[in-house]
Amino acid sequence: MSPAPDERDRIRAAMDRILDGTPERSNGALTVVALALEADVPRNALAQRHPDLRNEFYARAADRGATPEVEAQLRATIAKFKKTIANKNDELAQLRADVPALVTVVNQLTLENQQLRDTLAQPRATVVPFPGRQSDRPHT
Repeated sequence: MSPAPDERDRIRAAMDRILDGTPERSNGALTVVALALEADVPRNALAQRHPDLRNEFYARAADRGATPEVEAQLRATIAKFKKTIANKNDELAQLRADVPALVTVVNQLTLENQQLRDTLAQPRATVVPFPGRQSDRPHT
């Protein structure tokens, strides 16, 4: 398949749009994939037919030195997600550390409950009710 006659022009125009931060078809990333999408050419066109344009794109991107806005936003989002993950990992670690103490308390309460039931089941068990509120007493 032969290249379209305007393929190089489209690639150069796509380069300009991406480097100016005004992509029309791609996400504006400084990659060959984004350049191929922006130029509406197959990716292998940049690798096989126009490696000089691919190299020019990378050189121009490196000369700019600045990170495109899209990439800066993505990096900020990634940093936010990493912070969220770290917070969730800390919370999970704390919850895992709390489990043994909670199990100990449940076991202790279960033992105390069983002791009270055993005491209540004895024939001479003395059970003293707590004084209740007036509304808790049965009406006579």
